[in-house]
Amino acid sequence: MDAFIGHKPDAVNAHSGQAASTPSWQHDGVTIDPSRYVTETEDGLAQLHLIVENIECAACVQRIERGLLKLPAIDYARVNLSTHRLTVRWDEAQLHPAGILEKLMKMGFDAKPFDPSFQESATDDDTDLLRCLGVAGFAAANVMLISVSVWAGLVSDMGPGTRGLFHWISALIVLPAVAYAGRPFFKSALTAIRAGHLNMDVPISLAVLLACGMSIAESFANAEHVFFDAAAMLLFFLLIGRYLDRRARSQARSAAQNLLSLRTSAATVLDDDGGQTLLPIHEIAPDMRVLVTAGARVPVDGVVEEGQTTIDTSMVTGESLPRESTKGEAVFAGTMNLTAPITVRVTKSDQDTLLSEIVRLMEEAEQGRASYVRLADRAAQIYAPAVHGLALLTFLAWWLVGGVAWQDSLFTAIAVLIITCPCALGLAVPVVQVVAVGQLLKQGVLVKAAEALERLALIDTVVFDKTGTLTTGALTLVNRDDILPEDLALAASIAAASRHPLSRALAREAGTVAALQGVVEHPGSGLLAEREGQMIRLGNRVWCGVTDEGGAHAYSEIWLKRGGAKPVAFLFQDEIREDARAVVQAFHQRGMQVELLSGDREDVVRPFADALGIDTWSAQAQPQDKIVRLNALREEGRQVLMVGDGINDAPALAAANVSLSPSSASDVSQAAADFVFQGGRLAAAVTLYDVAVKSKSLIMQNYGHAFIYNVIAVPLAMLGYVTPLLAAFAMSASSLVVTGNAMRLYRMQKVSK
Repeated sequence: MDAFIGHKPDAVNAHSGQAASTPSWQHDGVTIDPSRYVTETEDGLAQLHLIVENIECAACVQRIERGLLKLPAIDYARVNLSTHRLTVRWDEAQLHPAGILEKLMKMGFDAKPFDPSFQESATDDDTDLLRCLGVAGFAAANVMLISVSVWAGLVSDMGPGTRGLFHWISALIVLPAVAYAGRPFFKSALTAIRAGHLNMDVPISLAVLLACGMSIAESFANAEHVFFDAAAMLLFFLLIGRYLDRRARSQARSAAQNLLSLRTSAATVLDDDGGQTLLPIHEIAPDMRVLVTAGARVPVDGVVEEGQTTIDTSMVTGESLPRESTKGEAVFAGTMNLTAPITVRVTKSDQDTLLSEIVRLMEEAEQGRASYVRLADRAAQIYAPAVHGLALLTFLAWWLVGGVAWQDSLFTAIAVLIITCPCALGLAVPVVQVVAVGQLLKQGVLVKAAEALERLALIDTVVFDKTGTLTTGALTLVNRDDILPEDLALAASIAAASRHPLSRALAREAGTVAALQGVVEHPGSGLLAEREGQMIRLGNRVWCGVTDEGGAHAYSEIWLKRGGAKPVAFLFQDEIREDARAVVQAFHQRGMQVELLSGDREDVVRPFADALGIDTWSAQAQPQDKIVRLNALREEGRQVLMVGDGINDAPALAAANVSLSPSSASDVSQAAADFVFQGGRLAAAVTLYDVAVKSKSLIMQNYGHAFIYNVIAVPLAMLGYVTPLLAAFAMSASSLVVTGNAMRLYRMQKVSK
């Protein structure tokens, strides 16, 4: 079993947080250095992902986050209740990782590194829970037989001595069973109390122990009624709910965790002399040569150096069809080599692969907090004192005010302790969020910010860029015969400095051309370069000072202007994405206003918009023009989704309410977007919207269920209409209903092809 080797409190300096010795984990007898799991974020903070095993409710989440954020060095602490995943970011110069672990231990939480390569499955925990469930069920069944005999004897001729004997036989059956089967609750409750706080298992444990204690007292008094059967059945129902809840949550486990299972633990490295060495994946460095056999997963990002094969990229890029990979083709970690062995030259280390980047995006999305969570957070803060206060108030009211026997009053208070369920409220958002992120990942959409799903569900306007978004970006030069080779070479050497679709197409047309140094890109206009003291422009006609229209045409164009020479036009034909029209129609059917903002000329944009059924469009739109239009839409009260890919779209993507970019987009655009879709199908945009709307609906349903449940159930329990057994059933069912409701997202289908 993986375990954190705890260090004494004095191992951490109280002022600096520095540890005298670095703590470690052990796995299968091997010591693991925790610093191996610390990564660095873009803003220079250290980041660590942990699994916290003994999180039971939303109150635990609040305690962990608030407790860690009290450490001055910690900038971010976020727990996902459904996955038990904790992400911490901090200034490592001020705090050693040992300080974080020490803080968690003092709060009563056991943590270990998140690493699927040696992550234990939940099988052992589930097996132990099943054993507890079996013992509780055995005890409940047998003690119920005795109780039936006692109940029958009470109305016949059973004597006090026989009745007392049956009570003590019940005690001999139930007390050992409760001691064993109640461990999941008792251990959690004791840990929480020792750390000075309360969690959901405290009232549960208190209720079971009170039922047993009250029964022992009544047995000594040889009273007519004891509650050993109630204690056993109560524990039995609670364990059923706990087991089913755990199994349901495992179905909604982290999408990032599923992705990381695609990582290989080692790779076969080829030496210069042809020898083979098996190295752990974290030791693989760029420029190494790796052998990938047929049927094996590609362990690294790299370029095929030898061989030809077919690669299944569906799990990483969302493309359903395998693609051919030959020498010079890029391959990615986590993809499957299907047909033949290949040799791959490594280009990125394990932490920098596409798979790792996708995982980081998923982690951010799953850990994110939308505004929906605020209600649950506030409820979690008041849960523990509220439930204990209500139980005490119920006991005192029935006993002192109502004149009811203390046994019956305590029995009613036990029902109140059990029935109050914060789990439904605490799980209302996280489970839906995790399922939604996982479903979108399967369909090729990467979610960068969970709160963006909330914003996306509110949109009423969709604004598209044209080139590379509604089109494939696979541009073909149609006037090559009219262009001098030296002009093509010069233009290509400048274009090599840009990732704009037209620039990349121009660079491809020229073949292998060295990139010109010192090129400056002006988004929305073009590229400026200097060669031999002469300023050269490559971009749109306005940027290049073209005054002669040269006849109308429906091609995308880019111009080369150098000195006093006549400008040279490069005309490209682009292909519309095969599902673009269907996507536009789908948004129209959902009541959306669809617009097109393009930097291309009107002669190109008009027929394009007509072909797709877009009535509102703008041509020759500069980046600032797009922002002006988006701001105008927002001033009208519209909620806007912007879909774009070019570097000139980045400001517009940031200005929109929510934004989407293809994976082929520039790095700047992907950074500005809230979502990134992979593959060649634009239908991902409609699927994304449908999932967002469905997620919002499910969250609202979960909140409604949790609110109605507590408003109805708690007063009924306080009024004495609910027994502890019924309370246990209702509490467990409430959590399962919320989790099961979130699972309905799995039934959503992709937009039809």
